[in-house]
Amino acid sequence: MSSSLIPPTPSAADYANSGDRPLIPETTDPIGLFQAWIADARVAEPNDSNAMSLATVDADGNPDVRIVLLKGVDADGFTFFTNLESAKGVQLAARPNAALGFHWKSLRRQVRIRGSVTRVSDAEADTYFASRAAQSRISAAASDQSRPLANRAVFEQRVAEISSIYGDSADIPRPPFWGGYRLAPTEIEFWQDQNFRMHDRLKLYRKGDGWVSLRLYP
Repeated sequence: MSSSLIPPTPSAADYANSGDRPLIPETTDPIGLFQAWIADARVAEPNDSNAMSLATVDADGNPDVRIVLLKGVDADGFTFFTNLESAKGVQLAARPNAALGFHWKSLRRQVRIRGSVTRVSDAEADTYFASRAAQSRISAAASDQSRPLANRAVFEQRVAEISSIYGDSADIPRPPFWGGYRLAPTEIEFWQDQNFRMHDRLKLYRKGDGWVSLRLYP
């Protein structure tokens, strides 16, 4: 493997030029802090500031991970939508626990989250599905997500057939195999890059109806 493909470790001069970053504030409100951080990311990140890694486990106990988009966050948890029959949907149906990871490179921040996952209501899924662009809804209806595809033309033909029925109508219905999930967090860890790898980490975990925080070594 060529080491020339890997960026070099920052030098003392690199760190000096980058300046210091503030430490993570003490808090017992991780949802509020997360909302503040993702608001910062929406301004700073060039695209998809709501992108997150979603880790699940398959039937053989092997971990699986992919990037999905966060579509809501509040006191109840972190919400995303997908094909319920996709690999992630099948895995969550069998083992409804997952982990999320956010990495905002422009801010040099990470957030790690673990918790249990439940389906959102049909009404909530309908509302979000209806907010999507018509062609995005058609794509969702045409896709057997995660399953083998003989060739791209098969998928494109499905899209064309559904498009011929609905066009750009606002009445494209949500397919029964498409919905949403909400992860109710039990642990949330905030990570802020610091010079010379002396990173700042604050972990919060559920205790009763509240949260307990502790600092971690880098």
